[in-house]
Amino acid sequence: MKSLFKVAVAAAVLTLGSALPALAQIDNSVDFKTAFPFYAGDAKMPAGSYRVFQTGIDADELLIQSVDGKNSAFLEFTPMHAMDPHRHTAVTFQKVNNVEYLNRVWVVGQQYGMKIEPSKAELKAASTTTAVENTSAGQ
Repeated sequence: MKSLFKVAVAAAVLTLGSALPALAQIDNSVDFKTAFPFYAGDAKMPAGSYRVFQTGIDADELLIQSVDGKNSAFLEFTPMHAMDPHRHTAVTFQKVNNVEYLNRVWVVGQQYGMKIEPSKAELKAASTTTAVENTSAGQ
């Protein structure tokens, strides 16, 4: 009887864990504009207008693309949870040694957001200094 209970609990945990990425979703896209260049993963992006898409309904990968189509990158993310739904769509950056890195994407009305996996260069830079967060409102 105890082993049946353990199996049921393990199945429930696995089910909830696999549902978390599905909760962190971008329905269509998130548009934003920056006045500064930034890194999205290992790709350097110039200042400008961008659109972020989720590559699939259950995918833990995002595509960021400049509106003019000249710059793009695929990014892995980890779902994040907030206590309250977000009042605004927001894209956050982390500034390390005067370099901006794409950090998180939050969608209005959702309690789940997406934390962009940091690149090796970002991790190395952040290990030697304190990072500062910067937010751009989505459109």
